[in-house]
Amino acid sequence: MTNWVGRTAVEIAAAVQEKRVTPREVVAGHLARIERLDGRIGAFRVVRAERALAEADEVGARADLAELPLAGVPVAVKDNLAVRGESMRIGSAATPDVPAEQDHVTVARLRAAGAVVVGLTNVPELCVFGTTEGVHGTARNPWDTTRTAGGSSGGSAAAVAAGMVPIALGNDGMGSLRIPAANCGVVTIKPGRGVVPAGIGDGDWFGMSENGPLATTVEDARLLLSVLADGEVVRHAPATRRVAVSLRSPIAGVTLGKPYTAAAREAAGLLIKAGHQVRRADPPYPATLSFTSLAHWTAGTCVDAQGLDVRLLARRTRVHAAVGRRLVRTVRAGTGREELRRRLEPFFAEYDVLLTPALARRSPKAGPWHERGWLRNVAANTNYSPMTPPWNLTGWPAMAVPFGTLPSGAPCAVQLVGRPGSEAELLELAGQLEAARPWRRTAPLDRP
Repeated sequence: MTNWVGRTAVEIAAAVQEKRVTPREVVAGHLARIERLDGRIGAFRVVRAERALAEADEVGARADLAELPLAGVPVAVKDNLAVRGESMRIGSAATPDVPAEQDHVTVARLRAAGAVVVGLTNVPELCVFGTTEGVHGTARNPWDTTRTAGGSSGGSAAAVAAGMVPIALGNDGMGSLRIPAANCGVVTIKPGRGVVPAGIGDGDWFGMSENGPLATTVEDARLLLSVLADGEVVRHAPATRRVAVSLRSPIAGVTLGKPYTAAAREAAGLLIKAGHQVRRADPPYPATLSFTSLAHWTAGTCVDAQGLDVRLLARRTRVHAAVGRRLVRTVRAGTGREELRRRLEPFFAEYDVLLTPALARRSPKAGPWHERGWLRNVAANTNYSPMTPPWNLTGWPAMAVPFGTLPSGAPCAVQLVGRPGSEAELLELAGQLEAARPWRRTAPLDRP
């Protein structure tokens, strides 16, 4: 019997459509891998083994099986999106343990496309931080289990990187897709505002949060984004792009490590060889960006924490929300975000795409960060992941693409950013980097 663990979503869907394998066989193989490995990784809060197998049988019986873009493909869902029949805990003891009555719209689109939800993945409490741990578990980087998977979509990224699912659903409010993707060596794209339905928390962190895919290949990321957007993300014909390369942190005082700057330089060289116009150029980030980022980060948490029993929240979350309470009015005015867009729009009129390192340094050690102080958490997050927040504040699309390795052997990554509506262009460039420098799809935990 062929083992479908480690195959891409495109390969699995084609095999199911052609009836070379059944959805049950595919799902059962991935559930077996989850059972074998997740005790070491901590990707899942809930594994839906029995329900997933029953739903796989339902997919296999569908009359339109041959037309389903994700026919029989196992998928993991971040535990801040509703899955019918399962509780949504958002990494907290303060959230109700009550089954959802209906799927979030993105989950419904996955099911309609033939995907099978095998489980809900771990997140930090209220999806606040760039490390994933808390009362429901700790998500570790499959390439180095002494390190955090990142956050807040850490469980989803770890599940894909460990080969427990070929694709996963996550979301990104200040880098929550790109940070764990960069840590774990998987592909992601945070779409621009309005491309994919959001509906994350209470107000999407003032419109900054977006749902998006995590995958092992650019083609799988494109496929999943097309399903989530309910419309095909078309392939662009190869074209010459004007690419700016920046090795400067948007957050003042944060330095970027050599492995990440070296990866960006090498990626730039490959894009030059591919015929693109590439120049070193730094976006004109305003001096107020650090304050604007912190204000939105904390104020979004304050809004999401309303109505919860604060006594059941971790101390770092309580402090984060308390800081944000004083800033909600300022954030709602939107002046900081408008200034950022105004400063950056001329830059993106001159350049089509911005290439940067995805992170400043490798992820922190895995551990009980939810039991540590607020300032220590904020410092750790800011010092290793300063590259992502500007593009949530602008609402523009951004990708994390595996590229090269760190001295430890864990993946390195670069970030691609574009103007509104440029998702297809970013995927095109990511595909060129992938073709020039293929990366290993899954971490070497064991053979599937």
